[in-house]
Amino acid sequence: MAARHEQIAGELRLAIDRGDYPVGGRLPTEGELAERYQVSRGTVRQALAALVAEGLVGSRQGTRRVVLGARRSQSFTELRSFAQWARAAGHKATGNVVEALRRPATTEDMLRLQLPVGAEVLHVLRVRGLDGQPALLERTVYADWIAAAVERIEPDCDSVTQRLFDEVGVVFAHGEHVIDTLAAGARDAELLGVRRSSPLLRVRRVTTTHAGRPVEWSDDRYRPGTVTFRIHNSIGVNPLVRQPGE
Repeated sequence: MAARHEQIAGELRLAIDRGDYPVGGRLPTEGELAERYQVSRGTVRQALAALVAEGLVGSRQGTRRVVLGARRSQSFTELRSFAQWARAAGHKATGNVVEALRRPATTEDMLRLQLPVGAEVLHVLRVRGLDGQPALLERTVYADWIAAAVERIEPDCDSVTQRLFDEVGVVFAHGEHVIDTLAAGARDAELLGVRRSSPLLRVRRVTTTHAGRPVEWSDDRYRPGTVTFRIHNSIGVNPLVRQPGE
């Protein structure tokens, strides 16, 4: 059973998602929350600390906390880029390339991208922003046949997926996603503006064309509290598979 402060944090989180406390609005005071939930102010502070760590409410103490944002939910029903999803959901997405380099394909690259021994790939590290805040790190490996087109794209392009379609007609048609969590290392923590060892949601994917030709594989690491993922399944169609952690 979850601790009381975790239960309170969960209820406040849902209330923010529903719009009970809109962005820019304020939560009740610590005293009001303590009375509502019949707990001590210390328990309320623990609950609020969780929301602060997720970026949902402001960190200023001694006053009613300001709501900074609700959790954003991205569905796997459609295969869209981060920027395309953000625009459709009314958010502003940004992107900036931290590094891009060509290198020989590793064994993992060759397996994921179906490349021959000796092939060269393009590795790109991007920081993606959402509504002015760092949201995720994208470590993307592009197959040799598309690398030159990616290199021509400006470093601050918000949607590489759209640009590749516009410039060379590449359509990202199919994607396979693996979701897990990991602790932020020193570099991830610095780029995302979080503490080292903070939990990051990781989504690894391989994306292919309509013909099944792999275009890229990516390791995306999301800042806590920025995005949730929604998966629809049914008894007839169930794309979600559980498997032991790797």
